[in-house]
Amino acid sequence: MNGLAAIGFDADDTLWQNERFFRLTEARFVALLEAHGEGPVLSRRLLEAEIRNLRYYGFGIKGFTLSMIETALDVTEGRVDGAAIRAILDFGREMLDHPVETLPYAREVLEGLKGRVRLILVTKGDLFDQERKLAASGLGEFFDAVEIVSDKLPATYERIFRRHGEGAGRALMVGNSLKSDILPALAAGAFAVHVPHELTWDYERAEAPADHPRFRAIADLSGLDAAIAELLAAQ
Repeated sequence: MNGLAAIGFDADDTLWQNERFFRLTEARFVALLEAHGEGPVLSRRLLEAEIRNLRYYGFGIKGFTLSMIETALDVTEGRVDGAAIRAILDFGREMLDHPVETLPYAREVLEGLKGRVRLILVTKGDLFDQERKLAASGLGEFFDAVEIVSDKLPATYERIFRRHGEGAGRALMVGNSLKSDILPALAAGAFAVHVPHELTWDYERAEAPADHPRFRAIADLSGLDAAIAELLAAQ
């Protein structure tokens, strides 16, 4: 593909559903503890615990489960019973066992790009769970490289696109998170295409860099080829 040596794809909520299952589990958690606070308050306390714990547990279901347990202990002042802790552990285990649901056009887009440019899966979270989801998605065959990272920073993209391509200047990142997929990739010098998902974790919210010359936004993955052509034509 003229002008590009590599394209990175985010996984969760770009190629397959993810946030939906966190929201459903959060609703079950709130219902479990409804005697100890109103729903919005419990959700806020859980979010605070998740963000506070990122430095210890990282991103993913296991950290989310531990944050639910911590929040349950906090809002009940340590009086939460063993049955509730067991229920929370079951919530987490069910999330880890949930089938993978690929998003529209994911397979078609990867099939169309395969062989034209190096394709790299760039995802953050728990190693075992991300490997499980990739295998279950049936999309692994399309990628020339898979990078499962603890976080997505400009240095992360610089390293990945240098290792698997010709540097960030000739690479493009595709993802649903402005904070993790778009802004740091642009800061590294790459192109970036935002594919918004209907649900976004509050931690991942950021303002779109609408005026950046290397940025485009599309409604869904079916518009990716056109966005890439437009970006390259403008250079």
